[in-house]
Amino acid sequence: MSEEIKSLDALKDAVVGETAAEQVQAAITREPVRDELGRSYATGKRKDAVARVWIKPGSGKVIVNGKEMNTYFARPVLQMILAQPFSVAGVTGEFDVMATVKGGGLSGQAGAVKHGISKALQLYEPSLRPALKAAGFLTRDARVVERKKYGKAKARKSFQFSKR
Repeated sequence: MSEEIKSLDALKDAVVGETAAEQVQAAITREPVRDELGRSYATGKRKDAVARVWIKPGSGKVIVNGKEMNTYFARPVLQMILAQPFSVAGVTGEFDVMATVKGGGLSGQAGAVKHGISKALQLYEPSLRPALKAAGFLTRDARVVERKKYGKAKARKSFQFSKR
């Protein structure tokens, strides 16, 4: 740098250069993240449940903890929760899912798998990210059970008050 920098604009030009637009474009365009087997991996969380999810192109088969989705999540509502990311992204029946999930109850586990599927889909195909983000599927639902306080029956419920 032999030239003198005497203004903020000159400093900006020296630091950024003419590749600023190219750098912004490179940050916006995302590359697919896939392993050597052509799968994408993501971790989903909900309440106390943590799901590890792998997706790969296939016929739409969903395996959770070694069982079919219909046997593991027997309630139709939970199956519908798992199908939401695919319907929003418009790729229903195009990906096979293999998930292992631990902790929490069935509802929390279904939410964790849904979160993991959404994250894995946007890693596999970055063009699906806007639809999944707009639907709110990439955001971790931070609501958890409130802790029990001492002197209380539960988190907020008090013991019955007796005046006499």
